[in-house]
Amino acid sequence: MTTASPVLTVDGPGGSGKGTICRLLARDLGWHLLDSGAIYRAAAIAADRRGIDADDGPALLPVAARLDLRFEAPATADGDVVVWLDGEDVTAELRQEQTGNQASRLAVIPAVRQALLQRQRDFREPPGLVADGRDMGTVVFPDAAAKVFLTASAEERARRRHKQLKEQGVSGSLTALLQEITERDARDRERSVAPLVPADDAVVIDTTGLNVDQVLDRMRELLSRKGYRVPTPD
Repeated sequence: MTTASPVLTVDGPGGSGKGTICRLLARDLGWHLLDSGAIYRAAAIAADRRGIDADDGPALLPVAARLDLRFEAPATADGDVVVWLDGEDVTAELRQEQTGNQASRLAVIPAVRQALLQRQRDFREPPGLVADGRDMGTVVFPDAAAKVFLTASAEERARRRHKQLKEQGVSGSLTALLQEITERDARDRERSVAPLVPADDAVVIDTTGLNVDQVLDRMRELLSRKGYRVPTPD
């Protein structure tokens, strides 16, 4: 009997810092990285291109089941994972607010979540996996070696997203972003299947007012207590 590869799950709402933290930890550990949100966002893009509404469960199911999706590791340590859907690079479209809102809508449909469950578990390979999502520790990898739930106030997450958009040369209303985040949080928390909640054995870290290095230090301490050493980059 083989021992499953270790998994670190990092759950939490959008804007809590999961993406940055997971990418850096995966790099430092030399582990694989799963951005589960990208899978749901890709499904939302695939559905939209087929003219399927994000609330139409029966029509969404075959799209989710046959999702032609591939992830490409970044060329540099600080780069983004490139996401290919149906042979096309959709990385930029994946990060748009509209895509995130559509993904949140289809993610509440139990059959869609079930169709994408095994796709996520297939990322578990040696030497280990850092899994970024909303139900990684509660549903997808309940036996994970270590579990973290990152959070931050809705206002703080809206400010972070607004700053990110400005740096990308995209205009956006801070008020509208706050409303979208609040509505998305409510959908994620109140869905009947795999709601956005910390696993019972997860360590909760509020990143409001913390910088990336401070959050990474806390994560390294947690992994150290679990017997995993995270090298610090020179």
